[in-house]
Amino acid sequence: MSFAYHSALDLTRMIAAKEISPVELVEDTLARQEVLEPALNCFVTRTPEIALAAARKAEQAVMAGAELGALHGLPLSVKDLISMADVPWTFGSKPFAENIGPVDAPSVERARAAGACIIGKTTTSEFGCKGTGDSPLTGITRNPWNSEHTPGGSSGGAAVAALTGMGPLHIGTDGGGSVRIPASFSGIFGLKANFGRVPVYPASPFGTLSHLGPMTRSVADGALMLTVMAEPDPRDAFSLPYDARDYFSVLEGGIAGLCVAFSPDLGYAEVDPEVAKLVAAAAKSFAALGAQVEQVDPGFDNPQAIFRSHWYAGAAHILRAMTPEQREL
Repeated sequence: MSFAYHSALDLTRMIAAKEISPVELVEDTLARQEVLEPALNCFVTRTPEIALAAARKAEQAVMAGAELGALHGLPLSVKDLISMADVPWTFGSKPFAENIGPVDAPSVERARAAGACIIGKTTTSEFGCKGTGDSPLTGITRNPWNSEHTPGGSSGGAAVAALTGMGPLHIGTDGGGSVRIPASFSGIFGLKANFGRVPVYPASPFGTLSHLGPMTRSVADGALMLTVMAEPDPRDAFSLPYDARDYFSVLEGGIAGLCVAFSPDLGYAEVDPEVAKLVAAAAKSFAALGAQVEQVDPGFDNPQAIFRSHWYAGAAHILRAMTPEQREL
């Protein structure tokens, strides 16, 4: 039996009830990864030893009747713009092909503490600098719906891994769409969390543009994951104060009575007609669920020039630290 498309919530219940073993689940995920990865190319580094060691530890905790973490025994991937101790940290860039992560980033640390079993680092466009799923180091990551199309980027590998059942939980990053674009292109759930909600360390060269968020196959799984990721960290001066809310429990109340502001084009954007039609239908679904939907524009001009100033400054910071040989690569 394959557990590829079980939700994280179902899997945590099955593990706690001893219906499946964390080792069995991780082995199943690694086997699926072995079969699908050559065609899809969504992992730059696979970490089966790390995943299995965590799974064995998780299994021992279950058998001992210990308290289980929120992500206990669940396979999880980490985008390769995020540091993971003693594991390659390449940024999708040839000059950093041999670079090793110095520490666990807060999101990785939180996931491990909650019992997750990390199966590898997912592909990214070089430094996350474009919205497609390819890089000079790792080549092209394929969209499973159509291998001739991109899965989007820069968190393309995470989106593909989520979509194809290579684990239920995946950590992505988003500056200018890097979670939202591949979530849209691949058909999964992705959230660019508010700045500071998920702490970042080591700091991104793109500064305040850098946000982290969950990428999953369902909203509920994303909420479960965000609750774990969202604790503050003293290494990130911008991380928000501790918030005791459980994002998963918030889902139980539904959205009836909430106010939803909807803008078809933000007041300035050119929107493809097919996209506009789909988004308008989605807005109507909120109304059908009892929310009050009001069409408004946010009232600001196109921020592209401001965004580019911040983004290019970050890119210049990366290049400044490189040798001429690294720049050539």
